[in-house]
Amino acid sequence: MDLYTRISIPKAPFAFSYTEQTVLLGSCFAENIGKKLEENKFKTDLNPFGTLYNPSSIAEAIRMLLHPERFTGDDLFRHEGVYHSFSHHSRFSSPSETECLENINGRLFSSAEIIRKARRMIITLGTAWVYRLRSTGKIVSNCHKLPEKMFDRQMLSVDEITAEWKSILLSLWEQNPELKILFTVSPIRHWKDGAHGNQLSKATLLLAVEQLQKDFPEQTAYFPAYEIMMDELRDYRFYADDMLHPSLQAVEYIWERFTETMLSRETQAILKEWKDIQKAINHKPFQPESEAYKHFISQTLLKMERLNEKFPYFDMTNEIAVIKKKF
Repeated sequence: MDLYTRISIPKAPFAFSYTEQTVLLGSCFAENIGKKLEENKFKTDLNPFGTLYNPSSIAEAIRMLLHPERFTGDDLFRHEGVYHSFSHHSRFSSPSETECLENINGRLFSSAEIIRKARRMIITLGTAWVYRLRSTGKIVSNCHKLPEKMFDRQMLSVDEITAEWKSILLSLWEQNPELKILFTVSPIRHWKDGAHGNQLSKATLLLAVEQLQKDFPEQTAYFPAYEIMMDELRDYRFYADDMLHPSLQAVEYIWERFTETMLSRETQAILKEWKDIQKAINHKPFQPESEAYKHFISQTLLKMERLNEKFPYFDMTNEIAVIKKKF
């Protein structure tokens, strides 16, 4: 008996591995997958502008990474004693203008270097709804809790999204021809848009991504995180307390589907060995001074050294140092 509808994930024209740098940009779901990649020692650069939700703001972030220009005080605004940027998430905000600019510019120029060398990119689109600052007409990445009357709200069309993204993708490949891009649509529902508004938004994003895939079939792919959440995990036990965000269990499940379909075979083998080592590193013994535990630590260190010999690019320097301290 099949007791749930399992999503079929088509084979992508490329895979992810430990040898390649991956850049992730987009909504909260990019953060979830990005953190799983970081935990498992992939080379990642996660959201250099912070969490971004709409496709236009993500495209603008890439545009700035391809042609970086230093942010100045004129690019910030001050609200309730804190300096913010309309291009960045509030994690870059600060009561100090200097600190805010240092955070923004430091990340901008380091990520600008990475994006030219990265071989993989994951883009997670959250919503097709955007907010335009009335005074300038500019689409903002974050409203920073400013009054609603300062913004005009609209939903981007499929044509608007695809036109902007075709231009951005061609610019990316001009500077980095080897880059492959995986699109996802965030399964997190934007309930402020209303149930119907959220569905229209997600449908718009899905149609735009489908068109981009048709235009660039060898360089782009789609991972169905949205569909997995809606169908395979269609139960409120897979949601966080707000009933909108995926629970930790749901994120773990989607991560498993990602690893089984999007990683190269060699990378899957390394990941399996790494998980066993990770468990051993995190193990808390009842008797840390016992000979049995010392033997356990010795065997773990041996596994790490063997893994490093087989795959020299898999860096466990910090973990090896931690293990050696336990002797």
